[in-house]
Amino acid sequence: MSVTHCAPPRTLPRDLSTALRFYNLLLPLAFVLMLPGLLRRMLRRGNYRENFGQRFGRYGESERERFGEGRWVWIHSISVGETLVALKLARALREQDPGVCVALSVTTSTGFALARQQGLAWVEVLYNPVDFPGMVGRALDLIRPERLIFIEGETWPNLVAEAARRGIGMALVNARMSPRSEARFRRRVRWVAPLFGQLDWVCVAEVEDVALWRGLGARPEVVRHTGSLKFDLGIGHSGESGRLRGILESVGVEAGAPVLVAGSTWAPEERVLAGVLLRLRGRFPKLFLVLVPRHVERTSELARELEGLGLRVARRSMLGQRQGAPCDVLLVDTTGELRSWYEVGEVAFVGKSLPGVGEAGGQNPAEPAALSRPVVFGPHMENFGPVVGRLLAGEGAVQVVDAAGLEEVLGWLLGDAGARERIGARAGRALEPHQGAAQRCASLLLGRE
Repeated sequence: MSVTHCAPPRTLPRDLSTALRFYNLLLPLAFVLMLPGLLRRMLRRGNYRENFGQRFGRYGESERERFGEGRWVWIHSISVGETLVALKLARALREQDPGVCVALSVTTSTGFALARQQGLAWVEVLYNPVDFPGMVGRALDLIRPERLIFIEGETWPNLVAEAARRGIGMALVNARMSPRSEARFRRRVRWVAPLFGQLDWVCVAEVEDVALWRGLGARPEVVRHTGSLKFDLGIGHSGESGRLRGILESVGVEAGAPVLVAGSTWAPEERVLAGVLLRLRGRFPKLFLVLVPRHVERTSELARELEGLGLRVARRSMLGQRQGAPCDVLLVDTTGELRSWYEVGEVAFVGKSLPGVGEAGGQNPAEPAALSRPVVFGPHMENFGPVVGRLLAGEGAVQVVDAAGLEEVLGWLLGDAGARERIGARAGRALEPHQGAAQRCASLLLGRE
């Protein structure tokens, strides 16, 4: 199945056409109800005015000229995490077929900024249009993609239906689903099965996911186990550790001082980590915390909270080549650097996992694990069940039940270099099967496998 040819236009199955009618009746109401929250997030994140019309399928002359020639693949992403996956896939596609250009669409301004920062001449970054029929139709008219690729679980019904009508091949890459979403879809399998049945490929991260997607309506022959692109870190290290070490030195972190990196944290985990830092400094006076919150728009609020606890805080965005004042916590308020920060830490804590987080379920533990860092997380890691199971079974991570357990485990690891090395090495070995996932997906989508 080559990326260079579109299939004949498809007639939508009756069940899908019926489901779309109900979806399109409810979509305007849902959009109005969600709009205040969406606007609040856009205002907090900033830069929402740039290319705002693209969200409604409105494009200028520059976009029309850009897509006027060339062979295009549309990769449909959402925010930073999905965009990082999309960029890996885009590079693998381009490596295997240098004639392919990529339209990379995102929903959030942080994802947009991250994609733009790459400076790839063969990638055009856009905002996703709202999933109304006319808006997605105008986007397809503009891009005219040979293939439409969704990242993780974001298969938008009207976009899928319109692409199917036009004979555009579709794939879901890095397909994953939280237990809550799976339960919701299984209750509505009659309606979602025809939607997933339109996909030409479903690339899943874990062997266990094959049966899940087939059970939700994907055709058995198109579901393939390729490994996770999130866990495919290529050569491993980013090469940024020297630069980041220099940043730490600029805020008074001495060479050899222990560094704890807490990634993708949610409230109230930052307060918990601050308390752990203050108490463990009795044993490790030079212990330093690099805090990378999941949502950078919380930066000001977090800085005030941490300073209220007596900690000296520096913001990553305000540091560069210049010397900063000595501090206790570096608050990373930039995007796309988490993996690099994991490289400079002795121990990594993965957030959204401790009790009390409003939307528990865990964040991605694979990046520090693939870098052979000892990984610690709380009890709520449901969103990454298979990889968490693999890490725990291989003794490549430590799971704690609460804040007291977190303090105990961090104290043990910071004081035992041998334990850190053993657990980190096991973590790296546990994720070896995912290496090469991007190239496997690209080969499949290009019809070379």
